[in-house]
Amino acid sequence: MIQLGQTAPDFEADTTQGRIRFHDWLGGAWGVLFSHPKDYTPVCTTELGETARLKPEFDRRGVKVIGLSVDPVDSHAGWEADIAETQGHAVNFPMIADPEKQVANLYGMVHPDADPSITVRTVFIIDPQKKVRLFMVYPPSTGRNFDEILRVIDSLQLTDRAKVATPVNWRPGERGIIPPSIPDEQARTLFPQGWEAKKPYLRYVEVK
Repeated sequence: MIQLGQTAPDFEADTTQGRIRFHDWLGGAWGVLFSHPKDYTPVCTTELGETARLKPEFDRRGVKVIGLSVDPVDSHAGWEADIAETQGHAVNFPMIADPEKQVANLYGMVHPDADPSITVRTVFIIDPQKKVRLFMVYPPSTGRNFDEILRVIDSLQLTDRAKVATPVNWRPGERGIIPPSIPDEQARTLFPQGWEAKKPYLRYVEVK
């Protein structure tokens, strides 16, 4: 099982935009790798359309997005027309064809007790050092909340840059939290703007 902090496994695969080696395709960008159960299915159609709609938001954050299912490339390509027609947004990112489940098994995307023939709805957020920073798993019957995926990316990028953590339901522009691992003396250097201490271990700070 892939764990947080591990290097995302590299692979070669055919996609709707040609054959790729995953790490080379990522380059120095953040990445979102997500699987959907099956082409030409209703929930997946809405998810792919939403991902296409949000691509400018991913681009603005320096994030490359790539999808995957066990369907072949020609199935992906044919389905794209339905997505554009019904969702109003043409697919503008590559989809991996994984009919032999090589990538799916590498990333633990097939859960046999759920359905051994398809991938469940997984999401992996990968940083520019190719480290896995988040993974989520949804059942086939539940569409993902892509606003939450963007929120987590915003949090990860902020916490990497500003050395803070983010509290429950945090949104960009709201206060962060100074981690307990940073003592007050060091915090005064890192956060000269000061902070509000609710408790010695709970220090809210304005960050940009």
